[in-house]
Parts: sequence; C-alpha cells; structure tokens
Amino acid sequence: MTIYLVDIEHVTHTCPAQPEPHPFDIRRTVIDVIPAGPCRAPVTIRCGNTTATIACHRHEPAKRQCGACRIIVTERTITTRPHTLGDAA
Repeated sequence: MTIYLVDIEHVTHTCPAQPEPHPFDIRRTVIDVIPAGPCRAPVTIRCGNTTATIACHRHEPAKRQCGACRIIVTERTITTRPHTLGDAA
C-alpha cells in the first residue's frame, strides 16, 4: 500500500447566507509518501491484435486491486482557523 501523509487546513468564515462559521478554503499539503513497490497482480489486456500487461490499479476498481497498488491517505493534522479581514481570499 502506498501511504500518503497529509496536513489539512480549513479556513472558515461567516456570511449573511450562512451565519454559522463554515469552511470556504481547504488546503491539503502532502508531507510524506511511503511507496509500496511493484504490482503483485498485473492484468493482461488486449489492444487490437496485441496484448499488454499493466499494473492492476490501471484497470481494476479499488476493491479488486492488490495490496501494493492500493492507496491510503492518512491525515496527520487538521487545523481550522477563522478568516480575518486582512486575509486575501
């Protein structure tokens, strides 16, 4: 499994249409990537008269992919901050 470690920042604001604070800007920063390695269940497909072998993640839905092709996103931190008048947004 390839693991992505991310930090998430929510910037909130209030507006006349929705007086409760709500996020209007969400930023995700990739902190680290831990690669899994090569595909362990390659798929052979036909392209006209030729055949090709490709990694299972390029052909199969997520639930049928091998462990090396699956992706996991782990949220390291989630920060929420209010939008202030001086911010450019």
